Amino acid sequence: SGEVPEDPVVSKKSGLLYEKRLIERHIADYGKCPVTGEALTMEDIVPIKTGKNVKPRSLTAASIPGMLGMFQNEWDALMLSNFALEQQLHTARQELSHALYQHDAACRVIARLKKERDEARSLLTQAERQAPLPASAVTAVSNGKRAFEEEDMGPGAKRMRHGVSDSIIAELTECNAALSQQRKKRQIPPTLAPIDALERYTQLSSHPLHKTNKPGITSIDINPSKDIVATGGIDSNAVLFGRTSGEILSTLSGHSKKVTSVKFVAHNDVFLSGSADKTVRIWRGSEDGNYNCRHILKDHTAEVQAVTVHATNNYFVTASLDATWCFYDLSSGLCLTQVEDPTNSMGYTSAAFHPDGLILGTGTIGSTVRIWDVKSRGNVANFDGHTGAVTAISFSENGYFLATAAHDGVKLWDLRKLKNFRSFELYDQDTPTNSVDFDHSGSYLAMAGSDIRVYQVGSVKAEWNCIKTLPDLSGTGRATCVKFGPDARYLAVGSMDRNLRVFGLPEEDASTES
Repeated sequence: SGEVPEDPVVSKKSGLLYEKRLIERHIADYGKCPVTGEALTMEDIVPIKTGKNVKPRSLTAASIPGMLGMFQNEWDALMLSNFALEQQLHTARQELSHALYQHDAACRVIARLKKERDEARSLLTQAERQAPLPASAVTAVSNGKRAFEEEDMGPGAKRMRHGVSDSIIAELTECNAALSQQRKKRQIPPTLAPIDALERYTQLSSHPLHKTNKPGITSIDINPSKDIVATGGIDSNAVLFGRTSGEILSTLSGHSKKVTSVKFVAHNDVFLSGSADKTVRIWRGSEDGNYNCRHILKDHTAEVQAVTVHATNNYFVTASLDATWCFYDLSSGLCLTQVEDPTNSMGYTSAAFHPDGLILGTGTIGSTVRIWDVKSRGNVANFDGHTGAVTAISFSENGYFLATAAHDGVKLWDLRKLKNFRSFELYDQDTPTNSVDFDHSGSYLAMAGSDIRVYQVGSVKAEWNCIKTLPDLSGTGRATCVKFGPDARYLAVGSMDRNLRVFGLPEEDASTES
């Protein structure tokens, strides 16, 4: 055969080596040895055992020309395989390009559909303004899935306002007189955290309260009687957090856009939230610890930027980018009056009641601070001097200091002389001050921007000293809101991440201090 035998046998007569299958066939055909010509039978054939582990080398690999031929064949096979892979890659690229084109076309279709949807909503809003819908009532369900809505006439619809009655004005005046009289006898509480304690404040805890896909806390408020911290987030939720327990007590969902302002109503289990979806919601706590949405207020036509509660705890005000502020009755959720100044077309970005309740301060997107007489709803003073939108307003408990924050920092105003007596330029021109807050005693002032700073309150002439600077540990460089806890024993801080951070004295230092 010219090859090494796979099943070798040997002849007893001649001693020659054969391939078994070939010699069997030859003996069957001729009956003699193919080499010597002697008579030969299968009995003369003896099999030989060989090792099967190592196969003999092929003839082509037994010489240099044969090996070169093998290498050439292997190279040709490798080139053919590479060519096939490149063809497959080219086909995959074509399929990917086609898929990307289809995705781009789908995005354009979705954008066009959204535009048509917005146009349809705009037409529907115009129709609702011309033809008001009848009043409807919806039963309240836990956490705002459904809520009682009165006269749901659509955004921007004109409503009949009940007005601020003489009895309400008398109630506001009586509250003002009582609080003013108490303020004259006001003393610093002995339980207030001292300056040396604030100097040692550090981060005590960090709590992820909001969603990771839409991080950011825009507003904070604290219920001092229950030590509950409320946060409003960009994820459109408001979260109630028990500081002592370290647990989320309730997550209030229902707004369709970010929550811009949250406020507790003191001595009532009522909570208010304002949102960029142009609505304000009134929540009331239930026995099971959940909060039910009792009213959805739709009197504004633009984002609601601020909610502030009157000292009587019976009324509250909302301020919006539609350049109006609304005065509400808390129990009924009715808008008693909506104030619009024809000389001002700039929307409101912040609002706060004076501690006595007869003065309302509002900050505008045009850097002006406007002071209102609540009884007459008249604009009695304007403070100019800021740069950029006024992001926060805080009245001191002493009754005559007002702190305002804007892009250029914080300004302090003397309400007795209606003038600015001190300015703090805290950060560079690209970093606005986002929040400012007096503690309840009026002894400390906190500011938040790229960090958090606490000042000791001085006077018009005396210096206001910075006693503590706390870093923004969120890593975003934007502390958006800050609030003093009871007796300034801790600071609650929100930033552009999802975490609520609490700063205060460590436990061992706090026990020593007490």
